Amino acid sequence: MVSKGKIEWISGPAVKASGMAAGKMYEVVQVGEEKLIGEIIKLTGDIAFVQVYEPTSGLRPGEPVTGTGQPLSVSLGPGMTGTIYDGLQRPLEVIAKKAGSFITRGVTADQIPFDKKWEFVPALKKGDGVEGGTILGDVQETALIDHKILAPPNLPKSTVREAAKGGKYDVQENVVMAEDKSGKKHELKLFHRWPVRIARPNKERLDPELPLMTGQRVLDTFFPMAKGGTGAIPGGFGTGKTVTLHSVAKWADAKVVFHIGCGERGNEMTEVLTEFPELIDPQSGRPLMERTILIANVSNMPVAAREASIYTGVTMAEYYRDMGYDTVLVADSTSRWAEALREISGRLEEMPAEEGYPSYLASRLAEFYERAGRVAAQGTPERFGSVTLVGAVSPAGADFTEPVTSQTIRFVRTFWALDTRLAYSRHYPAINWMTSYSGYIESVSNWWSANVAKDWARTRADAYSILQREDALKEIVRLLGPEALPDEEKLILEVARMIQIGFLQQNAYDDTDAYCSPEKQVKMMKMFVAFHEEALKALKSGTTLARIRSMQVISKMLRSKFAIKNEEMDKMDALVKEMMDEFKTISGVQEVKVVE
Repeated sequence: MVSKGKIEWISGPAVKASGMAAGKMYEVVQVGEEKLIGEIIKLTGDIAFVQVYEPTSGLRPGEPVTGTGQPLSVSLGPGMTGTIYDGLQRPLEVIAKKAGSFITRGVTADQIPFDKKWEFVPALKKGDGVEGGTILGDVQETALIDHKILAPPNLPKSTVREAAKGGKYDVQENVVMAEDKSGKKHELKLFHRWPVRIARPNKERLDPELPLMTGQRVLDTFFPMAKGGTGAIPGGFGTGKTVTLHSVAKWADAKVVFHIGCGERGNEMTEVLTEFPELIDPQSGRPLMERTILIANVSNMPVAAREASIYTGVTMAEYYRDMGYDTVLVADSTSRWAEALREISGRLEEMPAEEGYPSYLASRLAEFYERAGRVAAQGTPERFGSVTLVGAVSPAGADFTEPVTSQTIRFVRTFWALDTRLAYSRHYPAINWMTSYSGYIESVSNWWSANVAKDWARTRADAYSILQREDALKEIVRLLGPEALPDEEKLILEVARMIQIGFLQQNAYDDTDAYCSPEKQVKMMKMFVAFHEEALKALKSGTTLARIRSMQVISKMLRSKFAIKNEEMDKMDALVKEMMDEFKTISGVQEVKVVE
């Protein structure tokens, strides 16, 4: 039964409609004469509260509200990769051709190209078993993505009665006809639809043991992210959240990348939309857009669609996960998403909680982040995939105690805290190594030990202890000055400065330094740790700290991130040998002086 009502009250994106007793929660409705898209978010008797995903100016009480009987859903099939969507999975390029540069409301467009023919390679034949998540066949979506056509997750166990042969099909043509035990027939196409607010099912959740390599030294080495993990990157204005997320999206060793511009300024999103299509995928040499999906819902778009954009993105990411791919989704920013929740809650006259946010802010954040994970996918054949979620948070005045940041911390295991002091001193990425943390260090250490360096965990601990000791010594230096410290502690300050400049700082716009391989990260870290150990020995043998500070190899060590490419590890070994030789030289000179 389709619900039909009429508008009683309008307040911004919120509309109250009467006569909607047949409506359901989260049902999509058509609002007004122009059939604007909306969603029921509250039901009281026959009164439905609808959030409208398009501007409501000009709507009048008395106009019709008609239910569709369906929840807000996305179309999942070939043609998604390389597309720029809005928060409701409407392709912006198609809408622009229809409506021009200024998108008028009420414009509709197919979510994926329904008229395009795809070369389909079947994986099933008559008599085979099929169930939810089973791979029906393959379509080469782009040069980088082999799109696995999946049976809908809610398909019961069935038997294939008819199977299409290989050839060209559009997404609406049947490629498999299946029959379940009750005799009901199911027509399976190259695409299916799935509600955005319901997580796609999986066979089994796996432990996050594989690191998500981003090529950013401070992230991969000190605060690693695991595939299927959750992370937040909070920071004040100008601290580099967007650039850091761009670097993660470009360099992460994930098969498919999702970038959600959620309520950000239009000029920032314009940079993404213009730069991403021109970027080259470092892993394949092909355009990066061939494995990227962009969702743009900027600050001047309706706030209701901004709230939905997060769910749209993560549902599409789960779909590619179920194909057996590792996906990474970066959301910039969840603060703007929370502000959309706050505005809609205020329009519905709900009781506000802390700083005006709704009392269900924490549960909504939890719902989003719990959809991350590394899983064994549903159906056959066996395959494993992951969804990694990284959300930027934009706390006003860089106050990490505000509700969105403090609630996000509860649900993520990696916290990359951006520091305005570091950003203003031009230290990028401006991630504060004392307030950031990762809950995946132990989980991923086995991978590092098995694939890169057996002593990775110990070397990392040694390097990080230098930074920790330097932070503790800062207070003494502020009170008494550096002269109050013994040479061993002055050396700590010197080596920590070298690590900060030569290892933690990274130039996202330098061809060599933008991405640092795991092998180079370990060799650089070992080099600075070895420098500290050898310098301590030199001090004990009588060498002065001034002589150690004047070593010629120090400048080469600091420039190694620019001067030595990822494939030139022999040069890193040569630099370490040069460092050891110079230590022998200065120790030898000092010993001669002592003898004299």
